[in-house]
Amino acid sequence: MKKAVDIIRKNTMLIVLVLVVLFFAAMTKGQMLTAANFTSLISQNAYVYVLATGMLMCMLTGGNIDLSVGSVVCFIGAVGGTMMVTKGWPVGLSILLMIVIGLVYGILLGYLIAYLNIPPWIATLAGMLALRGWGVAIMKGLTISPMPESFVKMFNGSVPDIFGYSSLNLTCVVVGIIVCIVFILLQLKTRKDRTKKGYEIDSKVSMIAKTVITCAVIMLFAVKMAQKNGIPFALIWVAVICMVYSFITSKTTIGRYFYTIGGNEAATRLSGIDTKKIYFIAYVNMAFLSTIAAMMTMARNTSATPTAGTNFEMDAISACVVGGVSAYGGAGTVFGMIIGATLIGVINLGMSVMGIDANYQKVVKGLVLLFAVVFDLLNKKEKRS
Repeated sequence: MKKAVDIIRKNTMLIVLVLVVLFFAAMTKGQMLTAANFTSLISQNAYVYVLATGMLMCMLTGGNIDLSVGSVVCFIGAVGGTMMVTKGWPVGLSILLMIVIGLVYGILLGYLIAYLNIPPWIATLAGMLALRGWGVAIMKGLTISPMPESFVKMFNGSVPDIFGYSSLNLTCVVVGIIVCIVFILLQLKTRKDRTKKGYEIDSKVSMIAKTVITCAVIMLFAVKMAQKNGIPFALIWVAVICMVYSFITSKTTIGRYFYTIGGNEAATRLSGIDTKKIYFIAYVNMAFLSTIAAMMTMARNTSATPTAGTNFEMDAISACVVGGVSAYGGAGTVFGMIIGATLIGVINLGMSVMGIDANYQKVVKGLVLLFAVVFDLLNKKEKRS
């Protein structure tokens, strides 16, 4: 019984994700599990994974957030749309300039927060208001479209099947199998390394349960996407970003600094670590990933719109908190964030398929977020006791 409770406690959101998928599958009589809906889940929520990865780095430093990410998406979209559509500039040059502009904003924001000690929520709130207004002004309240085809394919196209099958994208299935094998090997290697160093490890039953559920979810997505158009480029962008940041947070020194600052900033500073530099990096990084999310949003909509990015910051924060990132900093993983973002996406898609009013969807997401925070607090209280 103790092992069962331990497994459930450590994999709560993963289990909830599976249960939610099964619930919506039953309520929609299987419509939720169609290939088209699985592809939509990826394409419509790709920006959440990207933004939530950046938000994770901010929250690790002590529960800090960036309220301006949605407005950055709007502003970068306005600038990029003007360059590529209105001015007719080359796609490559436009992408480069969008990234530079995003980084300039991140540097300014990071300087205000890290070196002028302006509270993050005030600095980012100012950025949210200013960039939203500036972006809408650039577009003059109108939509800029259509985006160049090469740009759209780069962020919203699909990988062709190298095996040439027409009914099933076999490449997608093969990639899914390879990902599962790599995930299993990484789990075994991580467990071996932690055992060698004397760190606490999960029980074998817990590890096996987590691995089986994760691989089942991966293969379900692989098969469903194979029945549609194959692997979306948006998924590749998300996968690369998540793998890079998972490596940074778990295997690098600077990644550990983010956790230590969130755990005890004063002790971290006294140990000789430049905490201001870490804050600065967190917000520059957030601006960079917001720029990537802006380009993905532009490609999915094939346009730049004044309403682009609305409530994106809330989606990113929700994905992190639901995925186990502590609202107080110092705890959270990229894998947990992925589970949280997927859960939010499944809830959105499931309720949309069921035809539930958008306002009630917000109510449900709010309750899910509250549950995640309460669960985090109770879990910490149990550990302390």
